Amino acid sequence: MDNKKQVFVVGSTGYIGKFVVRELVARGYHVVSFARERSGVGAHTTAEQLRQDLKGSEVRFGDVGNMQSLLANGIRGEHFDVVVSCLTSRNGGIQDSWNIDYQATRNALDAAKAAGATQFVLLSAICVQKPMLEFQRAKLKFERELQESGLTWSIVRPTAFFKSIAGQVEAVKNGKPFVMFGNGRLTACK
Repeated sequence: MDNKKQVFVVGSTGYIGKFVVRELVARGYHVVSFARERSGVGAHTTAEQLRQDLKGSEVRFGDVGNMQSLLANGIRGEHFDVVVSCLTSRNGGIQDSWNIDYQATRNALDAAKAAGATQFVLLSAICVQKPMLEFQRAKLKFERELQESGLTWSIVRPTAFFKSIAGQVEAVKNGKPFVMFGNGRLTACK
């Protein structure tokens, strides 16, 4: 019998998700990464590339936005000790925010319960402390539900990542406006 903790990760193909999976594997956990068969910007990353990117974890494919897919293709009736969500909406738009930051993440919580998990770890964002955008409101709604779920929970609220800021640089280079709120101090980061 293998006594390694069983960890199920959604959002495993994102910028932070890949690092989370690699760290969990390096620490000796049995990790199942759940992903779309084609992921990344423009869905250019193939299933085989994902397996390489998430080496050491078992990669399973499906749709986290579809509860049946999540249970049948991801959880597969197995027990998991911990579920980690690194999900985040791609564009922060209203529909994408509620579909991913809230509903897909909620699906992951429901799947965690179905898998007998006792712990749920959520990657959120520091900016939810003063919500002004829809993705912040969607994340906060889920955070409240997670706190009331009965599971042991951890909510990580990091500041902006370099990749987030780099996205702004690329947009500005392409002639789009730089997005800033108020005097810029509210969204300042180190």
